[in-house]
Amino acid sequence: MNHWLIAPILIPLIGGFLQVFMGYAPLRLRRTLGLITTGLLLASTIILLMMAADGSYRVYAFGNWAPPFGIVMVLDRLAALMLFMTALLGLFSHLYSMGRTDVDSRQFHALFLFQLMGLNIAFLTGDLFNLFVAFEVLLIASYGLLLHGDGKQRTIPGLHYVVLNLIGSAMFLVAVGMIYSVTGTLNMADLAVTIPTLAADKLPLVEAGGMILLVVFALKAALIPLTFWLPKAYAAATAPVAALFAVMTKVGVYAIIRVYTLIFGENAGALAHLGMDWIFPLALLTIVLGMIGMIGSAGLRTLVAWQVVVSVGTILAAFSLLNEAGLSAALFYLVHTTWVAAGLFLVVDMIAAQRGSATDKIVTAPRMPNRTFISVMFMLGAVSATGLPPLSGFFAKLLIMNAATPGVAMAALWAVILLSGFISLVAYSRAGSIVFWRNVEGHINNPEKLTFPHTVGAGALIAMSIAIVVAAGPLSDYTDATAEQLRDASAYTSILDARMVGEDES
Repeated sequence: MNHWLIAPILIPLIGGFLQVFMGYAPLRLRRTLGLITTGLLLASTIILLMMAADGSYRVYAFGNWAPPFGIVMVLDRLAALMLFMTALLGLFSHLYSMGRTDVDSRQFHALFLFQLMGLNIAFLTGDLFNLFVAFEVLLIASYGLLLHGDGKQRTIPGLHYVVLNLIGSAMFLVAVGMIYSVTGTLNMADLAVTIPTLAADKLPLVEAGGMILLVVFALKAALIPLTFWLPKAYAAATAPVAALFAVMTKVGVYAIIRVYTLIFGENAGALAHLGMDWIFPLALLTIVLGMIGMIGSAGLRTLVAWQVVVSVGTILAAFSLLNEAGLSAALFYLVHTTWVAAGLFLVVDMIAAQRGSATDKIVTAPRMPNRTFISVMFMLGAVSATGLPPLSGFFAKLLIMNAATPGVAMAALWAVILLSGFISLVAYSRAGSIVFWRNVEGHINNPEKLTFPHTVGAGALIAMSIAIVVAAGPLSDYTDATAEQLRDASAYTSILDARMVGEDES
């Protein structure tokens, strides 16, 4: 077996355990260990990304139990892309936390690394029950991270977040129990083979389980009507936590893409494309709701949180077109929006730290120090998020619109995406003009100075909008190949061949 497959799990696991036992060690030592861990994690995901680029499926079977028995990790292009995207986001968010956020709790670095571990398990697992386990690992860590700090502003949104996710976890267990009771397996490849062969009298229970799973994943992704927990929770979180949470909704999106192209994809017989006729209209409504939220935002953090909602709707609208071009465009947009939204959360925190009592509120205040540098970063992030040329958002949205085939769906998609870009532009322009240019007389007491970790952490993620443009060709080729691989469920189910266990390549 290729042991590189478990590196994204073992690295943050070991680093997190070391952080737990080093709670009273000097803060500088804990920070150094944290950065080394996230740096090694990024390096391991780059190796996996290069390995997956050849289109092969690689399997790691714990205890050498061949699929569908035991716990298996599966690496393909989609998993490698999600791992790399998360590791890069984790490195710069972790760097940004140093100097202010990590001072408040001895266990911040441990929770941060355990969250990365849970995310990586979710992307690698080839089993529905282990996907549930991954959700629980990352959610338990996220509870601690969301409540990191003090004050009522975090406690109430954090409580809502915890309760909703506990309900979602219970529904997840019910769904997998229903599916297992009929199929006798929860291995994704085995389910993809078994479900098309089920007798007609057994399909209703599997269909019900599949629809419950879709609701659970929609809750994780914040798809309407399961959206309203997100803006307050993300706006209340500390900046590096909110930045890392930019990928949390994408876990729900990933689960929808994985399960409803593989298990309930076009080869699933009577259950083909289960629930997908609901996704497209709900995705468009999610974009509309996000637009309304952006226009009505009273603070920059809330504005960016609603931008995350818009991005979820955009990704799922592209995915629900049910063609390779739409899936490829959705993945391209997913990478773009995750990094840019995370970068904007960090930039907004830099703004709040320099505006005194005005913090991130969209109100007039005395001129902040370092206004030019921060305003440029905010402008780049806003331009990319709204989809204006020449940054990555423009190319991502163009790919999505080009993926739609002529008809009513195409007209609706184009109208909503173009309108969302315009409304986002209005919202960001309004916020930027008030915060940066409509200054009043006065003095800001004790504004925080820009530090190296803050500048590099935020700047690097915002710069990803430029890097994606530079690498648009290779990235687009990769997402095209990923979409093609995802739609060929027979290739994934070949991991059931026991001969693959112990080999590096399929």
